[in-house]
Amino acid sequence: MDINIARHSLAHVLAQAVMEMFPGTKLGIGPCIDDGFYYDFDLPEPLTQEHFPEIEKRMGQILKSMSPLTREEYPSKEAALAAFAGQGYKEELIRDLPENEKCTAYHTGEGFTDLCRGPHVENTRELLSWAYQIHSVAGAYWRGSEKNPMLTRLYVYAFPKRDELKAHIAKIEEAKKRDHRKLGPQLDLFFLHETAPGMPYWLPKGLKLFNTLLDFWRKEHEERGYQEISAPLINNHSLWVTSGHWNHYRDIMFSIPPQEEGETTQAIKPMNCPNAMNVYNRTVRSYRELPLRYSDCDVLHRNELSGTLHGLFRVRMFRQDDSHNFITREQIPSEINAILDIADRFYDIFKLSYKPVLSTRPEDFMGDPELWEEAERELRGILGKRFGEDGYTVNEGDGAFYGPKIDLIMTDALGRPWQTGTIQLDFQLPHKFGLTYADRDGTLKEPVVIHRVIYGSLERFIGILIEHFAGAFPFWLAPVQIGVVPVRETHNDYACDVMSVLRKAGLRCEGLMEDEGMGGKVNKFRQAKVPYTLVLGDRETEAGTVSVKIRGGKQAQDVPLEAFVKACAGLNEGQSLELAEDF
Repeated sequence: MDINIARHSLAHVLAQAVMEMFPGTKLGIGPCIDDGFYYDFDLPEPLTQEHFPEIEKRMGQILKSMSPLTREEYPSKEAALAAFAGQGYKEELIRDLPENEKCTAYHTGEGFTDLCRGPHVENTRELLSWAYQIHSVAGAYWRGSEKNPMLTRLYVYAFPKRDELKAHIAKIEEAKKRDHRKLGPQLDLFFLHETAPGMPYWLPKGLKLFNTLLDFWRKEHEERGYQEISAPLINNHSLWVTSGHWNHYRDIMFSIPPQEEGETTQAIKPMNCPNAMNVYNRTVRSYRELPLRYSDCDVLHRNELSGTLHGLFRVRMFRQDDSHNFITREQIPSEINAILDIADRFYDIFKLSYKPVLSTRPEDFMGDPELWEEAERELRGILGKRFGEDGYTVNEGDGAFYGPKIDLIMTDALGRPWQTGTIQLDFQLPHKFGLTYADRDGTLKEPVVIHRVIYGSLERFIGILIEHFAGAFPFWLAPVQIGVVPVRETHNDYACDVMSVLRKAGLRCEGLMEDEGMGGKVNKFRQAKVPYTLVLGDRETEAGTVSVKIRGGKQAQDVPLEAFVKACAGLNEGQSLELAEDF
């Protein structure tokens, strides 16, 4: 049985149960999602978690009725509207159907009918062995627009077997413990405030983490011939008209209307592409300069709907580890492979695996279809040669409006997929901006542009890392790498000397000098998930050594300070995921 057919059939069963329990309910939609389905309702009274067991019980009774699910095709929209009279949301969906599309519904026995394309199982008996659980209730705007009414959305897990449901719930519980929205503030990394929705405040420790990732990114890219640039945050809207972004992104751009007569609309940039085109176009270019790789990490803003904002995963202010690589057509395979080499390097450091997905021409594409086909052929050939024909998947119609792309789908410690990096092959923007280079024979040709990110949004990537490591970062990435705990106040001077040595070696440390119990100070660093905590008492002060509490529970006594520093420097240099235990 197809898992989505079963889940969507269960969504109808949920809708029937809610309709029977709450007379007067108006139905929205009930699509499948990765771990089950949801259904939106306009209810005559509030629904809470206390109702979940009763709804699930009623669903079980409907399944046991062994009712057939039968399809009905209406001869006209008018007939369908008559059948769903009083169900305003269904009426709206019916009116919005294309004229050539058939209007269909499914009946569950004789007691329930729902507007639906289908398909569904033939009988509810086929779902008796399925395991499901209503797990949350939330508000959701009808059709995702804040201009529409707020509906009640019920989320349901649904799996073919009870063991699969239990395993999924266990993974969800573990994910809750790792939730970056809780761990981030607890670890003093960042916080969000109601006065700036979707725009994180980075605290000192969080900014150290952010800058460590960025420093590593800069070093690795400079070694590969990338040149970092920065461009204006606010641009005249004509820039976005030229690039084509104004038609595609205007609704999520923060715009500044004209302040005086003769001025035109300005906009805060939501992406870096058009600015990179201007940087390239400032002078005459030669084939000898290509590949020309302009990287930048400017702040970007997108006015995402408030209902879609989610911690660091979906924000309105963010930075990308962006680059626009200007190349000749002959350089496409080598350049994309070089970018994939960077992705291998970056993800392997965190033990994150990825799979490539090729996204092809969307309906609202820009430019010549033949160039699109050429670009897609290039990418298919590169992916097939590097990963094998079964080593990548294709997402038809999901490319950027200016070119096809390779999305890198990363898998974290809990097996959850995340779209992070992307590599976009673009023949269109160079043409729109009139970019050229002088070839060997002196003729002017258009370059090809590769838009690419590896981390993606740094905010999002950090959110992923917080959850991937459950806040226990590798030593090289940890905001505070070493905690220093003098046993008594008399040991504070030695503690200061130790911290001075650590800082001169480029190590990030923090000391707790206040006169309180040693156990309490050690516990503070443990709760902060600091990799190493140094305990300094009489013996250590006299011998010039340190006693080391290693995150996870192990300890090392009387370690020479020089040996400890050398081990830590090695962890930084090698970006190791494991902590040294022998000094």
